[in-house]
Amino acid sequence: MAKKMSNKDASRIQSHSDKTGKNQGFKSRAQSAASKNKGKK
Repeated sequence: MAKKMSNKDASRIQSHSDKTGKNQGFKSRAQSAASKNKGKK
């Protein structure tokens, strides 16, 4: 089973994307997934 995206994971991805300029389109999807998974276990 895959690990669910957390807010911490999304933040880490967004920070890396901002530093490298890569995966800009994935930033919003990561945050959206983290928001949907918030409170779920």
